[in-house]
Amino acid sequence: MLVIVAPGQGSQTPGFLAPWLEEPSVRERVDALAAAASLDLVRHGTTSDADTIKDTAVAQPLIVSAGLATLPLVLDGEALPQHVSATAGHSVGEITATAIAGVLTPDDAVGFVRERGLGMAEAAALTPTGMAAVVGGDPEEVAEALERHGLTPANMNGAGQVVAAGTLEQLEALEQDAPRRARVIPLPVAGAFHTHHMQPAADRLTRHAETLRPQDPRIPLLSNADGRVVADGTEVLRRLVAQVAGPVRWDLTMEAFVSMGVTGLIELPPAGTLVGLAKRGMRGVETLALKSPDDLDAAARMVREHGTV
Repeated sequence: MLVIVAPGQGSQTPGFLAPWLEEPSVRERVDALAAAASLDLVRHGTTSDADTIKDTAVAQPLIVSAGLATLPLVLDGEALPQHVSATAGHSVGEITATAIAGVLTPDDAVGFVRERGLGMAEAAALTPTGMAAVVGGDPEEVAEALERHGLTPANMNGAGQVVAAGTLEQLEALEQDAPRRARVIPLPVAGAFHTHHMQPAADRLTRHAETLRPQDPRIPLLSNADGRVVADGTEVLRRLVAQVAGPVRWDLTMEAFVSMGVTGLIELPPAGTLVGLAKRGMRGVETLALKSPDDLDAAARMVREHGTV
């Protein structure tokens, strides 16, 4: 069984889109999505520096557009239900997965993520906040440390990784008082995503969602709120809005993949983060991070060997 997953914010690096734009079809799709995003995605994906693409209003449309523009090089839309057993995305990557599953059109997905990025950037500007990965340590001691410093476990990523979110002062205090045998690694994001700090963005997205007409997923779509398959398009959209201010349970998503009997996992660009988690949390599953077109031959082989047909 093959699944396709889409990464979240923080996975982007300067120039990551450049090798993909050498493929004419990708360049054409990125140009089209740039109009929906009202952003120069080509520039941001090739020459913009790290600080520029850290901006939430830039990073989120860039990440979603990259995944949607490169997916057809792996499988065209008609072939997806024949070969892909499920899809899911981490945080903003869930919007990519929603479009892969056909709940939203690519243009509607990019329009949605544009509103999400702008709303979260505005919410982040109200109070200086951020996120940090806590890697290792005893889970109970990590949870106690986060609670002690008033931080939220915004992402439960499994494989010994929790992402803490809160004010910059709270995060600095955690770094000075890290749990035993744990590393605290600041993440390149501009706010405390998936916490109460993002409620203004959720309110904005609620209004925007009322203008959309979601379809039911054509392939199983796992929600990163609880790892469950959501079969109703309206419920998918409701969850997309709610996850802005709620935690991401990627640990439960990976557990669900394992329970389904998944044997292969392909991560769309900007790839690497979710494959790293899968190597620790989904042992025995073959993984592939699509870094450049050089990886497409390996992707084609995985489709042949793990696809449902």
